[in-house]
Amino acid sequence: MSVAVVILNYNGRKFLADFLPIVLSTTQDAEIYVADNGSSDDSLALLASDFPSVSVLSWPENLGYAGGYNYALGQIKADYFVLMNSDIAPRKNWLEPLVAYFEANPLVAAAQPFLLDYNKPDYFEYAGAAGGFWDSYGYPFCRGRLFDTLEKNEGQYETSIVNWATGACLMVRASVFNLVGGLDAYFFAHMEEIDLCWRMQRAGYTVAAVAESEVLHVGGGTLNKENPFKTYLNFRNNLILLYKNLEPSQRFSTLFVRMILDGIAGIKFITEGKFGSFFAILKAHYGFYSYLFLEPKASSVQKNWIKSYSGNILVDYFLLGKKRFNQIKF
Repeated sequence: MSVAVVILNYNGRKFLADFLPIVLSTTQDAEIYVADNGSSDDSLALLASDFPSVSVLSWPENLGYAGGYNYALGQIKADYFVLMNSDIAPRKNWLEPLVAYFEANPLVAAAQPFLLDYNKPDYFEYAGAAGGFWDSYGYPFCRGRLFDTLEKNEGQYETSIVNWATGACLMVRASVFNLVGGLDAYFFAHMEEIDLCWRMQRAGYTVAAVAESEVLHVGGGTLNKENPFKTYLNFRNNLILLYKNLEPSQRFSTLFVRMILDGIAGIKFITEGKFGSFFAILKAHYGFYSYLFLEPKASSVQKNWIKSYSGNILVDYFLLGKKRFNQIKF
């Protein structure tokens, strides 16, 4: 049994300097790699001078999260891959519970540790909290995080099967990762881990969040959530995610309603003076149409149609005032 921890880096010298020593000190029985995604800063010089024990892969251009990891993992041989952001501080003995869970559950294809806020360690962190789900219109949410409401970690969530595990710190079974074709490089960044987890489930596997493993995450290290490019990727990729993974009989009606909801979000951005975000949504819809009509479509491994939460998280949160995961009735 072999584990490769792979940190994808893009102009993240400061994060590497601050967090790589923590990864090294808390990680046993794994090979640690930094995969440099076309950085223009001195990340590679730092790695050569300060971290000679770390294996380094590099290439000349930024391939995004999805393309970068596909390229890197294609060069690494291991039974398990851990895809780790450069702004992750693992807690002591974080890896052992993940490995034990995979070894005990051969149908688990992907799993995450509980993600906690680096600056407020008693609270869950936005990017993945205690494991994720999606609602009937593809809006993602997490145990411990509904929209911007983050719960305090009080032991209310246990190790459990979930629908998606965060790409901020994602352990995958290498054989299944390769079986389903890896990450979808067209996504570039954002939602690609949800698509991967969805496809893994359609291939007959499961996804989990492991409470006994914890890491701290800074978040927003590459793109903060107000960045219009991030808005574009999230809206475009969410539509592609639904198109790829919904049962064909549900695609049109679901996407039609989702586009109306996107329009409402755009109007909200205008009223808030966030014109960059408004135009990002327009661009996202154009990007979705480009994908729909111009991009070749990969065939699915299997056609199992996976369900998550059948309600509407927007209604639950904004109209019904449900701010905690345990108020949502599956």
